[in-house]
Amino acid sequence: MATPHELGRERQAQVAATIRAIIEQIQKVWRTLSADQIEDDLLGEAGATIAAAAVSGQYSVADAAAAYIAAQMIAQGASPLADAAVLASAFTGLAPDGRGLESLLFLPAIGVRRRIAAGMPPDEAMIGGLLDMTMYTATAIADTARAADQVAMATTRSCVAYIRVVELPACGRCIILAGQIYSRSEGFLRHPRCDCQTLPLAEKEWPDVPTPEQLFARLDKEQQQRAFGVAGARAIRSGADIGQVVNARRGMDTATIYGRTLQVTHEGATRRSVYGRSRDRAGDQFDRFAGQRYGQATSTRYYRSARTPRLMPEEIFRIADDRDEELRLLRRYGYIT
Repeated sequence: MATPHELGRERQAQVAATIRAIIEQIQKVWRTLSADQIEDDLLGEAGATIAAAAVSGQYSVADAAAAYIAAQMIAQGASPLADAAVLASAFTGLAPDGRGLESLLFLPAIGVRRRIAAGMPPDEAMIGGLLDMTMYTATAIADTARAADQVAMATTRSCVAYIRVVELPACGRCIILAGQIYSRSEGFLRHPRCDCQTLPLAEKEWPDVPTPEQLFARLDKEQQQRAFGVAGARAIRSGADIGQVVNARRGMDTATIYGRTLQVTHEGATRRSVYGRSRDRAGDQFDRFAGQRYGQATSTRYYRSARTPRLMPEEIFRIADDRDEELRLLRRYGYIT
């Protein structure tokens, strides 16, 4: 039987593989775009295809959350039984800060236009736009996995906490949080491109997860400097406290990634969201946009109506008094059934 730490690494690998597969799809689409009409492209069929790929990635990682938490509880000798089922579709079509995914995935077009206005050649501007698109997509999928994992923890009463698992390479902000234990409902500190994951715990004993000092020691000098800066790495090697060298909160927040804190959302993967208007302009039919998972069409289960504001999972965990209240709110806002 796999150990809890092995299961955590498998979950991280699964999320990473999903992100790579989706980014490969996006790169193929991006190669067909041109700088002179990038806005129209992302408002049309190309943008719809990119959004569909991102949504399918979100669905894939969210759909695996419940099985991951159950496997962790079994590995730790605890009950894997859940009080409710996690609805993977509830996590799709949303950016990490609660806005609609479509608005986030249009930002690369703005970035391309700004680069060109600053004098950058169109080809280089498009490369920059692709880098933006892959960062936004990867962050959205990774954050979806973490959010779904925490919702699955809430449905599993034997789960009481989680540990932050950091795999190298990683930035200094994440390294100093490695191995930290948090209440299962405590928000996950993250930043754009953060690929850290949760390792759920059944009790207040945890497996052998590397500490910040151990992770620092595994890095060569160049990697240490890249993660902590030349002066910071030198200070740590000289005995300085690693937590004092890095401000763990800089650029990280439990609910904000792109400079905004939104605790509710009107957005979802609806017919009018995820480039809904763009698909109409492109003459696309909803059935054709049902989604694709690694090139294969999927059903319309990704899509739902979102007529009233929905609390984000992080906000539910913040305001709920106990697990029963968490489950009630998670069920009310469509994350579990």
